[in-house]
Amino acid sequence: MNARPQAWLQQARNDLAMAQLARDNDFLAQACYFASQAAEKALKGALLELGTEPPHTHVLNDLLDRLHAAGLNTNELNALPLRGLSRMAIQSRYPVDATPPSDLFDSGDADLALSTASQVLRVLEALD
Repeated sequence: MNARPQAWLQQARNDLAMAQLARDNDFLAQACYFASQAAEKALKGALLELGTEPPHTHVLNDLLDRLHAAGLNTNELNALPLRGLSRMAIQSRYPVDATPPSDLFDSGDADLALSTASQVLRVLEALD
């Protein structure tokens, strides 16, 4: 792996560690946000490794489609709940009407986000 994709993967690992730290301290919206960022950066790093410049998007399924188009077998990643994790990238940051993000997410959301992001990293790291 060349340096640029490796930097994206390293940052993905760092964001996943931050997500876990947030989860451990009951900052559930932040855990969801950093988990979504971890998955996004891992997917973008994989695109770079395949020679494709990643688009400016937080939609994980769009990144997955591009990985598939670049020749990667995405079957294992397709089985993950990436749509929900993409939703968390926005809803975990900005208030909805009078509701702060901290009131929108519970421990189940954070656990699912962490599990999904961990699986994304596991699958992509296995490609090395």
